[in-house]
Amino acid sequence: MRNFLRKVWRVITAPVRFIGRMINRFFSYFEHATHNVSAFFTEEEQDESSIGDSLAATIENPRALLPHLLALRKHLVRAVLVVVVLTALSFLFVQQIMGYLAMPMEGGINELVAIDPTENIGTVMRVTLLAGFTLGFPYIIFEIWLFIAPALSVNSRVKGLFAIPVAIILFVGGMAFAFYVMLPTALPFLFNFMGLTTQPRPSSYFNFVTLIMFWIGVTFEFPLVIYLLASLGFVKAKTLSSQWRLAIVIIGVMAAGITPTVDPINMGLVMAPMIVLYFISIGLAYLAERGRLNKQQEEALKDI
Repeated sequence: MRNFLRKVWRVITAPVRFIGRMINRFFSYFEHATHNVSAFFTEEEQDESSIGDSLAATIENPRALLPHLLALRKHLVRAVLVVVVLTALSFLFVQQIMGYLAMPMEGGINELVAIDPTENIGTVMRVTLLAGFTLGFPYIIFEIWLFIAPALSVNSRVKGLFAIPVAIILFVGGMAFAFYVMLPTALPFLFNFMGLTTQPRPSSYFNFVTLIMFWIGVTFEFPLVIYLLASLGFVKAKTLSSQWRLAIVIIGVMAAGITPTVDPINMGLVMAPMIVLYFISIGLAYLAERGRLNKQQEEALKDI
């Protein structure tokens, strides 16, 4: 009778014990995650070797690079999975996305005429991939930061974490500039050049639009890249300021490659923000260099 009552009691209390185990696991997982996050922002590796010494050691012992490659593979796999999921979700709204991308063209998406049986399928896939990549871009940057962060100091990790939203804003800002400023100016010129009638196709139009938006978004990341390089000591503000003429020439060549037209108006639309971003980069490089030198002086005073 006692064993029977014990079994009945265990059956009755089974849901409560199950919930209790789940709560304990949750708090254990939360405590472990909190400890890892705290250690990530408080502990740093004690490797004082320079970049040159690290490269020399890697060349002498290539096997030392294997753990880093495995870690990189893990981060890349997670980033690709997120992009795949977001691409699949974007496919559900691809008609609305394509209609929105066709807004800079007079007449909208109704002006596009396909002449190949598979043209619409390829166009839909391209637009879907761009939407998935754009939505997954913040997570891609986050995974890159997670891969690089263990080799950085705690201060650099925090700066890198705050740089993620800045990178997102710059990328989206570049795409918005291409969509709202550049395309409405370039498309009428292209469609009415020399008075010739142009019948745009879905594949050519969306390939053109997505490439322009993507590369303009990438170029808007330039100030952030310069700031990070200056923080690491690879770039100096004085060098950037003294070479501004050469930089404008390089920007002109890049703008010519990105600009869909050959007229100076649209090329100027691309060059103007890039030149402004370059001079902003000089100021950011100066701030990063000054902060790095101040930190080195503080460390030198501590060692005395």
